[in-house]
Amino acid sequence: MSRPGEDFSFPTPRRRHSIAPPTPIPGSFLACMEHLHAYWRLPYIEAPKPAAGGENPFTRLPALGDDRAALILWRGPTSYLILNKFPYNAGHLLAVPYREVAELAGLTPAERADLMETILHGQHILTRALRPDGFNIGFNFGRTAGAGIPGHLHAHIVPRWDGDTNFMPIIAETKILPVALDTLWERLRQFAD
Repeated sequence: MSRPGEDFSFPTPRRRHSIAPPTPIPGSFLACMEHLHAYWRLPYIEAPKPAAGGENPFTRLPALGDDRAALILWRGPTSYLILNKFPYNAGHLLAVPYREVAELAGLTPAERADLMETILHGQHILTRALRPDGFNIGFNFGRTAGAGIPGHLHAHIVPRWDGDTNFMPIIAETKILPVALDTLWERLRQFAD
């Protein structure tokens, strides 16, 4: 595990394997699909979801007054960056407006501009701190589209590495050791201002 000031990098695959395509079963297109298992997502799937009109963590967490405990990495005028409690990859950030709004059109022009600057700032922090090979950045609007908290829009900033966690255990026979959120918060915080 890396400590502040130490090199912080992720393993790359030692070798690449080819996967033979599955043998199709006549009449079943599903039998031709390959399946990747994301076991680390189960805690998110099983976690209680806020009921409509229930408590919103995106409004509660900034009011705690303890950014470390809340995993808030940086605060802007109308939005903030927070580490995702259920990340797809180490360093998965969320850019969140303070005001609870479900759609981009519900933000004022100043809030939209600040949210975009917050997204860019998050990408800049991750680039300097973790040196990823790429990013997935985007929004999920509505529960069907994958929004866990559909009433409060937020942008996902997901750093990606060649051969990262989605394929490492299957293709490269390598398990990536998890980085504790508090350790990662400390590392990223060094680059936040």
